[in-house]
Amino acid sequence: MASTTGIERHPDIVALRMRYEQANETHLAHIVHGFALLAGLYLAISPWVVGFQTLTPLAIVNMLTGLVLVALAFGLATAYGRLHGLTWVYPLIGGWTFVAPWVVRGDVNTTPAVANNVTIGAVCFVVGLATMFIALRRPRH
Repeated sequence: MASTTGIERHPDIVALRMRYEQANETHLAHIVHGFALLAGLYLAISPWVVGFQTLTPLAIVNMLTGLVLVALAFGLATAYGRLHGLTWVYPLIGGWTFVAPWVVRGDVNTTPAVANNVTIGAVCFVVGLATMFIALRRPRH
């Protein structure tokens, strides 16, 4: 086992990680991470809930994108101090989900699929912006 250099224990880095962890322990952070987890779960199962599972390309895209959101939400909820640099991925995935019905190949441009992806894409985008700004809030003592 290799020993680490002193950079991980530098007081500034320790203080910065502690600030992120304190910001992540607020009620707002718990709510935002919960919404992000639910949005990811819904996106993963949405082809079967809405009824466009036969549109295979979009169903696969939604399932994989939803699972990525779930993994990211779980990671940020448990280790925000280490993963806060990945918060920009949420709005990006939200934007992708929004445009996916028109970008994915195949006949996937149906009203239920479009309405589902536009709605959940907008939700993911807003949740992503909220996640990005969690660290900017000062926790109350």
